[in-house]
Amino acid sequence: MSSSCRRPEHMAPPEVFYNEEEAKKYSQNSRMIEIQTQMSERAVELLSLPEDQPCYLLDVGCGSGLSGDYLSEEGYYWVGVDISTAMLDVALDREVDGDLVLGDMGQGMPFRPGTFDGCISISALQWLCNADKRSHSPPKRLYTFFSSLYSSLARGARAVFQIYPENSEQLELITAQAMRAGFTGGMVVDYPNSSKAKKFFLCLFAGVSGVLPKGLGSETVDRNVPNQVQFTGQRSRFKNMKGKSVKKSKDWILEKKERQRRQGKQVRADTKYTGRQRRPRF
Repeated sequence: MSSSCRRPEHMAPPEVFYNEEEAKKYSQNSRMIEIQTQMSERAVELLSLPEDQPCYLLDVGCGSGLSGDYLSEEGYYWVGVDISTAMLDVALDREVDGDLVLGDMGQGMPFRPGTFDGCISISALQWLCNADKRSHSPPKRLYTFFSSLYSSLARGARAVFQIYPENSEQLELITAQAMRAGFTGGMVVDYPNSSKAKKFFLCLFAGVSGVLPKGLGSETVDRNVPNQVQFTGQRSRFKNMKGKSVKKSKDWILEKKERQRRQGKQVRADTKYTGRQRRPRF
């Protein structure tokens, strides 16, 4: 799930990484525009909006407004939120139809309850899983975002996030905070057997549980590769493995240390002794 390439969120905070030079790519690079449009089209499809009815949508991490262009073409009204002034400047230069708001989604959505009929987000949510400042706590920022988003959506509305998860722990962190905020839903995986075409869409339901859509390419999916991962508000507990608690295993310790590193905490380096049981002293 993780990539050998250096991920953008590891290079700099989003408001720094998406500078003027980077922002220009989203208005000049035809390949980027094509991919962004395709993912926006799929996200809107997963929203399952009523036909022939104007809807008011929220685009989180709207950037230069490429997703908004597709929303406008489909006849929807929209508001875009982004933390990068350079990206929003490009959107203004392109004269997009939607309203634009400068804001950090980790600080919550500043909208009245029940404002939107749906929400989409393309390649933005994974940025909240990183601590760019000492004061940043990824779980808290995710919960603040999801709880404020839940409030701003009309009951029965959906939110669809296209994300590039770094690993399974990041997926668990995101879904856990979404559940805690009141959402139900799950992960829809398109083309799960393809390394290039594989896409993750977090499909959330606000207030009313719905049927999780099927991922594309499901007709050729290996039985051992799920293209849906559904979750509810119910908590699940770890089961013992061969009588040994998961919490004391080497894998659990390594995962905990990795989470702490992503949160910006100082953690000792891993060695061959990490997680090794000590012999009892006599």
